[in-house]
Amino acid sequence: MARRETPAAGPGSRALIVDVVRSATTISRVELAEMTGLTQPSISNIVRDLIADGVIHETGSTDSARGKPRKLLAINPANRFGLGFQLGPESVTCVAIDLTGGVVGREVVPLDGTDLPEQLTARFDDFTGGLDLPRDRIEGLTIVAPTARPGHESEGPDLLVVQSALADRLKVPVLVENDAAAAALGEFWSRRVSREQSFGSVYLNFGIGAGLVFGGALFRGASFDAGELGHLSIQYDGRPCPCGNRGCVERYASMAAIVDTAREHPDLPGRLRLDGTVAAAYDAIARAAVSGDAAAFAVVDEAAQRLSVAVTSMVNLLDLGRVVLTGPAVAVAGSIYARRLRAHLARTAHARHRHEVVVELSAQPRDAAGIGAAALAVQASISPGHTAAH
Repeated sequence: MARRETPAAGPGSRALIVDVVRSATTISRVELAEMTGLTQPSISNIVRDLIADGVIHETGSTDSARGKPRKLLAINPANRFGLGFQLGPESVTCVAIDLTGGVVGREVVPLDGTDLPEQLTARFDDFTGGLDLPRDRIEGLTIVAPTARPGHESEGPDLLVVQSALADRLKVPVLVENDAAAAALGEFWSRRVSREQSFGSVYLNFGIGAGLVFGGALFRGASFDAGELGHLSIQYDGRPCPCGNRGCVERYASMAAIVDTAREHPDLPGRLRLDGTVAAAYDAIARAAVSGDAAAFAVVDEAAQRLSVAVTSMVNLLDLGRVVLTGPAVAVAGSIYARRLRAHLARTAHARHRHEVVVELSAQPRDAAGIGAAALAVQASISPGHTAAH
């Protein structure tokens, strides 16, 4: 049963109602009361306000045991929109979603190295104009980027400066978040996962991150740094890591680590083009691995085994019920990672005899962080009461 909140129709209760309606697809007021523990008067007040705001609407009815049909409630998808900008080394992925997490627009454009707030302001105007999105229906914009490596925080853009400049220019709420956390929220929303399920996602890119959703909200930690799965040590005397630890899983299972391993392999550099960027080299390895190249498969499969050890520790620590694998690294070779993780959890997950840990692959792994960024902007607006973003 959903956790009970006070009968007063405060921000937390509004967030609770939105989350339950979102995950149920359609639901009656009576069912809302049963699932939330809120009183019928509170349900009526919150639902009335949400209908007036255009967040939910009545859609049909269902039979009742007492004979009077019950009106059904659902999210009103096209009433509001959220935008997410996912910053990469040389480009920005722009995503717009509706209130259910459905993608209504996407584009990737290069960054030219000039003033970043100015570029993103222009991109916001061009992107929303091309989609014909009314400015008064845009709930906000979230900027996401990878977490800076320890000791290298000054190498990337100062997102707080970018945030302030964009909020001043665009006159809409602007948030910032790391890409792994945003991807988790995007998967949570688009899959209509219940807020009662402990949910996590693993984001595989040049590094490795995780995002955790509890009670419908991202868990961010004391300094907005929760989810650094890549720096969980799987070998106490293993490879040194820039974070100061040794044996971090990121040094064995990230895209960069896999490319390093492949470049040192006696056969692969002669057969695959591995002399370009890390992203291009990794895609060549992943394509070869899923196409039957034994050496390429062995490299990716070993990384998947090492990743499974770290993810299982995360699952055991947090008692997760569902894990989604996402990020650019699983766009091609996701099946290898998923197979290894499912097998490892089936053998070693502490709660395996009490409940299944569902392992899924993202449907849009390359865009997951951008989708999640847009979802965060929507959630911050229509579901106040969740943990605040940066």
